[in-house]
Amino acid sequence: MGRKPIIFQIVGYQNSGKTTLTAKLIERCTQEGWRVGTIKHHGHGGTPALGDEQKDTFHHRKAGAMVTGVEGAGMLQIHAGKKEWPLEGIIQIYEGFSLDLILIEGYKRESYDKVVLIRSLEDLPLISSAPNIAAIISWVPLPSYAHGTLPLFYIEEEQIYIDWLVERMKESRG
Repeated sequence: MGRKPIIFQIVGYQNSGKTTLTAKLIERCTQEGWRVGTIKHHGHGGTPALGDEQKDTFHHRKAGAMVTGVEGAGMLQIHAGKKEWPLEGIIQIYEGFSLDLILIEGYKRESYDKVVLIRSLEDLPLISSAPNIAAIISWVPLPSYAHGTLPLFYIEEEQIYIDWLVERMKESRG
């Protein structure tokens, strides 16, 4: 396998634009020829919906299988269950796919480089609690003390911050 993938996080509270930004970065990076994978933290409590009830994989899990998979037309879907999935363990699995970039949506407290989305001034504590912030994208004007020397973009400056983020990832790629 080649070099390790770049790992970059997109964090923010609910409805801050994380999924939209993740999709824009996926589109841009795949246009650059990168192989991109994503990991999303299901922060709403409980297990994510699988949507395969009455399918064979559901019956396999119900019977006790820890990992189930189904392949068709080149698409592989894997469901794996255990008590807890540390992010590092998920990343190790993803490294087997020879990716150039892993985008992680969520996991606010993890230490990878990240962009923080701020929807309102009530979200400001996230700036001081999230480590390794590369930039902030805000929906509202921020006081200078809130972002210090961190690069600050506003949500309507999409092309500017997408370009900036991709360039930063390219630099870390070498």
